[in-house]
Amino acid sequence: MALLVWSQSLIHLCRITQTQNPTKPSTRCESSRRNYRERFVFSSENPRFWPLNTRKHRSLPFTTVCFAADESPSSEISSTARIRSEVLSPFRSVRMFFYLAFIASGALGGLIAASQLIGALANPARSAEAPEILKGLGIDLGAVSLFAFLYLRENKAKNAQMERLSREESLSKLKLRVKNSATEKIISVGDLRGIARIVICAGPADFVEEAFKRSRGFADGLLERGVIVVPYATDGNSPVLDFEGSDDVEDDGTRERRMRLWRLDPVYVLEWAKWLDQQKKLASISSDSPVYLSLRLDGRVRGSGVGYPPWQALVAQLPPIKGMWTGLLDGFDGRV
Repeated sequence: MALLVWSQSLIHLCRITQTQNPTKPSTRCESSRRNYRERFVFSSENPRFWPLNTRKHRSLPFTTVCFAADESPSSEISSTARIRSEVLSPFRSVRMFFYLAFIASGALGGLIAASQLIGALANPARSAEAPEILKGLGIDLGAVSLFAFLYLRENKAKNAQMERLSREESLSKLKLRVKNSATEKIISVGDLRGIARIVICAGPADFVEEAFKRSRGFADGLLERGVIVVPYATDGNSPVLDFEGSDDVEDDGTRERRMRLWRLDPVYVLEWAKWLDQQKKLASISSDSPVYLSLRLDGRVRGSGVGYPPWQALVAQLPPIKGMWTGLLDGFDGRV
């Protein structure tokens, strides 16, 4: 009975204390909730983490992280080149898959035939089966050899095509300066895909000047076929291109057409020199040899060689880019 009275008195005392100071429990509860939130909110505005907001613990800038992530080795084949390879050879992956499947099937059959041949040779009662088993083993080995040869040839062609497309993608990123009467614009070689057929004339300044003179009689035909020439002097001298013409009487229209034909100049010459040196090395050509490269409308290399560009052959082989055949004959620029 005394214990019951004591407990009732304690409860009554607690109620009196809560009535006299009602805000203290709520303040204590609110403080507990605020400390709980601060414990788990990681922010620079949280006082608990002010010591971490220093140069040592500060996060890296976004631009720095992106710059490091964008760096990649130059030898890596781009995704664009892979996509173009699939478009140019859409059934190559299917053929290579079936070649591997046939190789695996022939190898499995050869293992089975080899085990049967060993059993037949070990058992005199089955010695008559040995010639037939040996014949099947020979067929399996021949099938494996044939499909392995086809797979290796297909893989070699795929790697060669990927390397060529990768070089063409590198070429498409090289910069050009378009010389107009009013302004000059910087573009890339890839910007002219589907618009013009570029012919790169690379060599000493006198070589470029002679190539310019040889193109005088074919300027109209080349422009009708969308040909634009990029003169690149490898010796560092600027070629002198005489658009006026001193050997015959010419009007302003002829001069304008010649300027349109030779209105591109390479920019960032070191990148051009590096790309050309790689092409000459792959073709086993000396680095000081003058060369030309002819591109198709889709940006792929149509033809190349040592010496002057064959202006007459280009006019005879390339279809015009205007008229009723526009777009239909764009793929008939010649074999790559």
